[in-house]
Amino acid sequence: MPCPALPDGFDFTDPDVLQHRVPLPEFAELRQAEPVSWIPQSGNVAGFQDEGYWAVTRHADVKYVSTHPELFSSSLNTAIIRFNEHIERDAIDAQRLILLNMDPPEHTRVRQIVQRVFTPRAIRALEERLRARALSIAANARQHSGPFDFVTEVACELPLQAIAELIGVPQDDRAKIFDWSNKMIAYDDPEYAITEEVGQESATELISYAMNMAADRKECPAKDLVTTLVAAEDEGNLRSDEFGFFVLMLSVAGNETTRNAITHGMHAFLTHPEQWELYKRERPATAAEEIVRWATPVVSFQRTATQDTELGGKRINKGDRVGIFYASANHDPEVFENPDTFDITRDPNPHLGFGGGGPHYCLGKSLAVLEIDLIFNAVADAMPGLRMVGDPRRLRSAWINGVKELQVTAD
Repeated sequence: MPCPALPDGFDFTDPDVLQHRVPLPEFAELRQAEPVSWIPQSGNVAGFQDEGYWAVTRHADVKYVSTHPELFSSSLNTAIIRFNEHIERDAIDAQRLILLNMDPPEHTRVRQIVQRVFTPRAIRALEERLRARALSIAANARQHSGPFDFVTEVACELPLQAIAELIGVPQDDRAKIFDWSNKMIAYDDPEYAITEEVGQESATELISYAMNMAADRKECPAKDLVTTLVAAEDEGNLRSDEFGFFVLMLSVAGNETTRNAITHGMHAFLTHPEQWELYKRERPATAAEEIVRWATPVVSFQRTATQDTELGGKRINKGDRVGIFYASANHDPEVFENPDTFDITRDPNPHLGFGGGGPHYCLGKSLAVLEIDLIFNAVADAMPGLRMVGDPRRLRSAWINGVKELQVTAD
């Protein structure tokens, strides 16, 4: 097998890389030449006091790692592949309280509780309210007489409002959730001037907010989902602190990711006008899944080997970090025909934008797909002539494929 022709020192988790682009050519090089490849890191750039990680780039290998939690732990070093080099180990370990960073059996216990929020019945109960909200969001954006930011005016609104509907956060408080979640993930972007400490403070504020919600419901139960999650701990429900960490995860996983999928989807439509015309004409049900594949809002997560094992012909030592790159898997030509083509009629579409299966497969997939479908139907009706007036401004991040601003006009 030939050696991959990557530039010296190239690191897929370097936030300077994702600030400019998703490194699809480099992923393609690894998939072909060395699909499981060691990526060295000097010093302590990722916060883990080690020498690097294994980059896993093929669809099949990403699925294998995702579905074998007994071999690849989410808890040992968390699922976040790169922190700030100044982070304290205690701050990393504290994140094990988040569902994303748990392993079975604790993960199984908590997930069985919180998945009550995402039953088909619960999502169906939200659909008409979210449809009305999507129509209102698009109609309000249409009132702009000139350029406006699609991210803040359209893409972020429905995910925030959906979370508020889902767990009973007053709609007037959604700006707080938006601000806290932005600060938690923006420490790599100098424009925000957000330090690790500010991110931690925002996480603490969000957790405290949610814990107060839980305490209120225990004191005065209501007919809502928060009550079903926290009302009776001795009957297998969440403790107040567990509910706090669940809301923290939801504010990122249910807000940041869906918002970025919607933004990337709009950008894809406006740079592939034939697909936008097709969508406006036919509204294919397959569009939302292709938008998620194309966007892959979470470029990568990581696991840590619990024992010596082998993957892709490479020996992985116990304790090695393993980066699973969903963005690469979603462009694997062994799985997708013409993977670099944005095709909203793609079917089947076994993308890994919601994870590679296994215990950490996205709980909120059905809600995210619904939100994407509703908002693009609303935009197509209210602003069929939408066009870009500037290139997207990307987030500087080690693992999120984010867009901070996308200027458009409906004129």
